[in-house]
Amino acid sequence: MDSAIILLNKYLQSIRDPKAAAALFADDGVLELPYLSSLGPTTGAQGPMAIEKFITGLLDKVPDFRFKDVHILIDTPSQVFGEYSVEALVPTTGKVYKQMYAGRLVAENGKIKLLRESLDTVAAQKAFTSAS
Repeated sequence: MDSAIILLNKYLQSIRDPKAAAALFADDGVLELPYLSSLGPTTGAQGPMAIEKFITGLLDKVPDFRFKDVHILIDTPSQVFGEYSVEALVPTTGKVYKQMYAGRLVAENGKIKLLRESLDTVAAQKAFTSAS
């Protein structure tokens, strides 16, 4: 059974394959970005199908989205906390989305029960908003 750190690493490595990334989540697993609400109505997804759709939508907006520079700060068998970054072009705005994420993953029965990520919403808004 995969531990929290193994699940987080698998998720980060498979983000470009929405089906594979979503399959790591429990049937009632949640991908949550609570601070994203200022940028729109979607702050996450619950269940593998919804998570796959969420990740697919992200990749539609940022085709080169991929995580890098992973730093694990807390690691227990059932929980892990780390920081990881993204730097990718947003084709619709021509701007680079440069972001540092902080993620807390809770594992249960070898699946992701919760992945709560925080990010800099100002950096996200700047990258996804066209200049007027």
